[in-house]
Amino acid sequence: MSSTPPVRRRRLGLPRRVFSQVLLMQLAIAAGVAVLATGLFLAPLSDQLDDQAMRRALAIAQTTAQQPQVAEELRTTRPTTDGPVQTEAERIRKATQAEYVVVLDRQGVRWSHTDPSRIGEVVSTDPGQALAGRDVMEIDDGTLGRSARGKVPLRDADGDIVGAVSVGIAYDSVRARLIHTIPGLFAYAGGALAVGALAAWLISRRVQRQTRDLAFSDIAGLLAEREAMLHGIREGVVALDRGGRMRLLNDEAQRLLGLGAEAVGRSPDEALGPGRTADVLAGWASGTDLLTVRGQRVLVANRMPTDDGGAVATLRDRTELEQLGRELDSTRGLIDALRAQDHEHANRMHTLLGLLELEMYDDAVEFVGEVVGDHRVTAEQITERIQDPLLAALLVGKATVAAERGVTLWVSDRTRLPDRLVDPRGLVTIVGNLVDNALDATAGTPHARVEVELRAQGRAATLRVRDTGPGIPAEHRELVFTAGWSTKEPPAHRRRGIGLSLVRRLAERQGGTATVDAAHGGGAEFVVVLPEALAEADLEPVPAARAVPVPTPVNTAAEEESR
Repeated sequence: MSSTPPVRRRRLGLPRRVFSQVLLMQLAIAAGVAVLATGLFLAPLSDQLDDQAMRRALAIAQTTAQQPQVAEELRTTRPTTDGPVQTEAERIRKATQAEYVVVLDRQGVRWSHTDPSRIGEVVSTDPGQALAGRDVMEIDDGTLGRSARGKVPLRDADGDIVGAVSVGIAYDSVRARLIHTIPGLFAYAGGALAVGALAAWLISRRVQRQTRDLAFSDIAGLLAEREAMLHGIREGVVALDRGGRMRLLNDEAQRLLGLGAEAVGRSPDEALGPGRTADVLAGWASGTDLLTVRGQRVLVANRMPTDDGGAVATLRDRTELEQLGRELDSTRGLIDALRAQDHEHANRMHTLLGLLELEMYDDAVEFVGEVVGDHRVTAEQITERIQDPLLAALLVGKATVAAERGVTLWVSDRTRLPDRLVDPRGLVTIVGNLVDNALDATAGTPHARVEVELRAQGRAATLRVRDTGPGIPAEHRELVFTAGWSTKEPPAHRRRGIGLSLVRRLAERQGGTATVDAAHGGGAEFVVVLPEALAEADLEPVPAARAVPVPTPVNTAAEEESR
């Protein structure tokens, strides 16, 4: 068998590229229109020329019949080659360039003719209608060939019909006019076809640029791949037109934004409501990897303009990554707390060892009692005021981290929160975020202190977190709750600007509020009000008590001074 591959025969047909197909179709349309217009013009042109020739012949005949001497001479003379009727008829024929002007009597005898030898003979066509008093227009054959004719009755001074006048226009001249018109008509048609071809080429070139010189099959394949890609990828894709209206949302974008197909054709503000997410999609917020919060989801958005004046925005769900980042932060905080406790435990063991080596047994017993007693009393006081175990454990852990960073964490004497929280994890998130921000703001400042106050009244809970940091300028007090906005450097594993945004969203989800103001004596004070944070129950009155500092592993000099 031969290894030579078979030669593929190229099949005739339309070209594959859109540019070529559009150009051929438009050229065919332009040529068809030109041919059709030419045919439609030529079809009635012959009839129009015939009608014009017959009317001209009739007009000459009517003008001749209006000469009074013609009817008079017809009655008073004989039909001769040099008679007055022949002389007048020839004068009119030459003046009007007619083929013939024939005057005949009631018997149909010619009194004039182009060929003088035919004078005195009966006409070859029936003059009955003209002799009956009717004007006649026709195309007919006679002794001089085919001609356009006009026949009218000839009347004397009394109005009696004494004969008729027949005038002929050579039909060859009519055909010549038609043939003479065709080249000009074809010239106009060719010019129109050339203009149409140029317009078709320009339009096809524009189509070629817009379709990137692809074939129809390629475009169909790209559309199929686009649909499969848009609905198969795990990123949200939102396409906007030049008017800022959404013209496409894939399945993931609808899921992340909580929208349906009815959002297509609406602007982001109309579909989502005012907010950072709508600003990012509309292009009011610029930058890359912009953070925004939609419902319970943390989204990362990127927006890219398109050549037609619109834009395409992509959305990625970072909710799980943010949760992992916060769990990592919590783990690191726990590690920091354990390291601080280990450090403090080592210091206390060294102190106890020194007292024992110095045989100061009573002092050693007193030292151990103070350490154990302080921890026990403080833990009891915290659990009495904050009865939710998750929240109490959070504050104890945060206190250890605060001590490690040189910050005193206080629980206000007005704090009282029963163990009836509807959403304890949500409140833990709120308290944790606010305390973390307060620690970041106060760490490294003199006499750094953070105070936490939690009060319950009915079903409502009010949280206040005060710090002695630099505070927040008035013009930034609303911006701090915007997703993605932060003045701090982001950590390696995630971005900042999410915590306070989540705090406000969690508060608003329960119908509450989250605000910030200047604290008394300097610093910032965050206030979160949750109207339905507690389950229904009768609350005991809050007893008056002094402020209780959360225990720290080491009673530093600054802490002792603050007490």
